[in-house]
Amino acid sequence: EGLAPGRGIKCSLCTKILKKIQALAGDDPDEAAVAAALQKACRKLGRTVGKVCQRLVKKYQDQISEGLQNGDMPQDICTAMGICQS
Repeated sequence: EGLAPGRGIKCSLCTKILKKIQALAGDDPDEAAVAAALQKACRKLGRTVGKVCQRLVKKYQDQISEGLQNGDMPQDICTAMGICQS
């Protein structure tokens, strides 16, 4: 199933996934911390959300990593990825 921007992954789900990644990455994470958090987060979110999480991470890894390193809020990152409406 394709992942068109703004469809497929709902805003609330994207935000939930990003919050989990953010929590695992810790405060003021560097690239390595974010990468490690991306690996762990999807496993911790359970099977159904985990699958969505893996697709999201695969497709938007750079944007997620950059956003978290910049200290952006999960909602803002999801909006920048076109999943949440601003």
